[in-house]
Parts: sequence; C-alpha cells; structure tokens
Amino acid sequence: MLWVDRIVNGIRDTRTPKNGGRFLIRDEKTLSGRVHIGSMRGVAIHGLVAEVLAEAGVPNDYLFEFNDFDPFDSIPSYLDDAEFRPHLGKPLYAVPSPEPGFDNYAEYFGAEFAGVHAKAGFRPRYVRSTDVYRSGKMDALMRRALERADVLRRVLKEVSGSEKDESWLPVSVVCEKCGKMMTTRAFGFDGETVGYACDRSPDGTASCGHTGRVAPWRGAAKLFWKADWAAKWIALGVDIEGGGKDHSTKGGSRDVANHICRAVFGEEPPYDIPYEFFLVGGKKMSSSKGRGTSAKDMSDLFPPEVFRLVLLGKDIREQINIDPAGESVPRLYDWYDGLAESVREGKADDYARLYALCQLPENRAALEAPWQMRFREAAFIVQMPHLSLEEEAERVKGSALTREEQRALAERGAYAKFWLATYAPAEYRFELRAQLPANVLSDAQKKALAALRAYLAEGARTGEEIHARLHALKSEIPIEPKDLFEAIYRIFLDRGSGPKAGWFLSVLPRDFVLERLRAAAS
Repeated sequence: MLWVDRIVNGIRDTRTPKNGGRFLIRDEKTLSGRVHIGSMRGVAIHGLVAEVLAEAGVPNDYLFEFNDFDPFDSIPSYLDDAEFRPHLGKPLYAVPSPEPGFDNYAEYFGAEFAGVHAKAGFRPRYVRSTDVYRSGKMDALMRRALERADVLRRVLKEVSGSEKDESWLPVSVVCEKCGKMMTTRAFGFDGETVGYACDRSPDGTASCGHTGRVAPWRGAAKLFWKADWAAKWIALGVDIEGGGKDHSTKGGSRDVANHICRAVFGEEPPYDIPYEFFLVGGKKMSSSKGRGTSAKDMSDLFPPEVFRLVLLGKDIREQINIDPAGESVPRLYDWYDGLAESVREGKADDYARLYALCQLPENRAALEAPWQMRFREAAFIVQMPHLSLEEEAERVKGSALTREEQRALAERGAYAKFWLATYAPAEYRFELRAQLPANVLSDAQKKALAALRAYLAEGARTGEEIHARLHALKSEIPIEPKDLFEAIYRIFLDRGSGPKAGWFLSVLPRDFVLERLRAAAS
C-alpha cells in the first residue's frame, strides 16, 4: 500500500470534518526568498492527500497560506545587500519587490512558488497571512492568547524549555513610526491595547526607539509563530496539516503548538503528517542558498509527471536526496520509465498505482504509458549533430513511434538539452572528435580494435550484436574489459568513459567508424 493510501485510510478512520462536512487541509510557507525545493514536499503531500480523498468521494478543501507577515530577517545572497538592508525587520509585505510588477517582496516570491505548484498539478486555494489577520479572524484568538499569556509561558517552559519573563507577551507589534516588527517588544496588555517599545536590535537590525500603545487587532500585531500556528488551526477550521518530522519531535514546534492549542485555546490540533526532509546533494537547503536548490530550479529539470514522482515516489518516512549535478536526474527518469513499463504490461500493483498518481489529475481518466527512449540515450543523441532523435528512437524501439510517443520524445530531448547545459556532470557531455586524438594505445588495444574493425566491415551491425562481439574479444585477444572500452572511448571522444559501447558504435556513421578504427589500430 502506498503511503498516501495509508494516510487517507487513517484520516477516514479517525477524523470527521470540523466544519461543513468538508475536510480542510492546510499548508504554509514563509516567503523569505526563493522557496527551496524542500518546501515542495509539504505541498505535494498535502496536495496528494487532497486528491486521494476526493478520489474516494470525501469532500475537502486544500488551503495554502503564503506567509507575508513574518519579519524580513535576512537578505538572501542573490539580492543586493545595500538595497534591501534598510528594510530588515519590516513585515515581508512591506518590503519592496526585487522586480517590478509585484506589490511587494512576498508577492514576487510567492508567484514563482505558485507556478511550481501548478506545474506539478497542485492547485490549492491561496490565502495570505495578512488577509487572515486584517479580516479580524485572529482577533478573538489573539485576545485569548494575551489574556492567558501566563499559560503560554508555562507551556513553553514545560514543553520546550523556553523561559519567558513575566512581562513577555506573545505578540509582535508593527512599529507605528518605522514600520518594523522584529525590533519591537510588547508589554502591559490592558484588555484593549498593548504597550510596545521599538528598542531591540536582533542581528544588528536598527530600531527607531519609538514607544507607544496600540490596539493589536486586524494586523497591527501578529502572534508569535507557535501560538500563531495553533490559532490559525482554529480560525481557519483546519482538519489536516503535516510538517517536517523535526517539528513533531518532543519539544519541537508542532509539539509546542499542539499543547498551546489545547491549553490556551481549548481545542484539539489537526491530524498530523510528519514527513522526512528533501535534501539536495545530501544537504538540507534554505531559501538563501544558490542555484539548483530552489523549487523552480528543480522543477525545470523534469516534465510534470516525472517531477511528481520526485516529490511523491518515496514514502514520507524516507528522505528524498537529489543532486542535479550527479546521477540523480537520469535515475529518476529511469524510475519513471520502469513504472510505465509496469503499466504497459498490464500489472495492477503499487507501481501502477504510483504511475497513475504521477500523472496530472486531469490525465488519469485516460491513463497512457507511452514507450520512451531512456534519458541517458536521449542525452547522448541530442549532442550528436549527425543523428535524428526520432529516427534513433524508432531504431531502439523497433517500430514507428505513435503520435504520443513522438510528443514525449521531443519533450524528453528538450529536458535533456537543458540538463546538459546547466547541471550535468562532465561524464555526460560528449563531443565526437573530428580527428583521431593523440593517444598511446597498447598492442593489445590495437589488436582488439583491428579485430573489431574486421567484424564491422563485414556488414551493418546492431548495438546488441556489437555488444556481444566486444565481450567475445575480451577472451580472444586477450584484453581486460576496461582497456578495451577505454580504447574505444579514447579514439572517438578522447576520454576514458562513455555511453554503452555497442549502442554508441551502432549510431555513428559506419564509414567514419571503420576509418577511425583503421587509423587507431595502425
């Protein structure tokens, strides 16, 4: 049973919707910069749970919140420090967009992230944190948190070991003078207003020194985030919301929010779905890291159905680890092709189920699994100007391509070109040498190449036939397999490795191969 079916069964067995007969599924991302690929795991998990619940006839609503009300607390490395430093400490909605055409910083990065959601086939209903606060939905809950600040302080100490002094209040006020919220501290709630002083300087962020009192309602202030998390579950009627596994450990943020939900607001928290991290090259990434780690960068490497496999293929209890500059990309395409083959063979197993869930929801009714040329082969052919990708694919398949297979092949060729131009390691980049490279070959290598030429001169050969002959030569000459294959790659590519040698030789012009082998063996 796939992880999503296990989770959906657990929800249906243990929960009923809070409001209106529909489960509300929620996820959230703070828009502090380009959103890293790790955040797409939550999007995909919640999105697929919503899809499978709907598939089972269970009404639900998938709500995604763009958090534009946290402070702008650091400047990503790809932005101009001098331009954005004056805005440190302000709410994200008050920071200007890095590019024209967007209302603010959060809208700019939110638009890119929403585009990645759409490519992967997830189309939640969006809400902004500012909308939730300014609508007044949080006012009663903020009042309760302020009135029960002593309970909140006790929960923080008992659950996470965090100690707050008796003057501490669980809100961040937006300073009326400088517009910053990271620099303020609140105190003295009188039932309608809180006092505040803009006198903090976290990480050197300048404060203006202003003091005053303000009614904290409708967006003048924001609950600190663990109380904010719990309050939003109630304000929005959330039934289901997961998070990274670190949040749900004892003393973690989700654990604290669960206790706040019960102790301060008197309600049960939503159904939790703890999940493992998405790593890039073995590292957990943040929104300030560089190229190749953002959700947009990763989505550019795959068509929608393979991108969904990246996000959904592993059990949520397993880490996802992808290195765009390594073997990960070809292997993911191979994994997808293996699932498709299972469908073409008529199997009704978890592999076929996963393949179906990789398709965009609108494409599942007429499920197809067209034959595809392997990504590695496509990546080689698109670098060979004398080769036609479609003709070579038909040769490998053994028959003409269907219209859908032609479309899929053209798409795969385009993705292969993009990967080769951006992240592919050197061993995947090939250039056929016009002249015989100056290499020193051993007598055994020359003898093997001469024997190979004699075999190929007898007539046209398939890749499989050449492959079989190469393995026979190992014992006839004799020669070590490594030395034989290295000699082939050296004389054609001037490198020690390359694609499958039999197939490689079969797709090169026959006269060119014969002449190169003759020159190398002489």
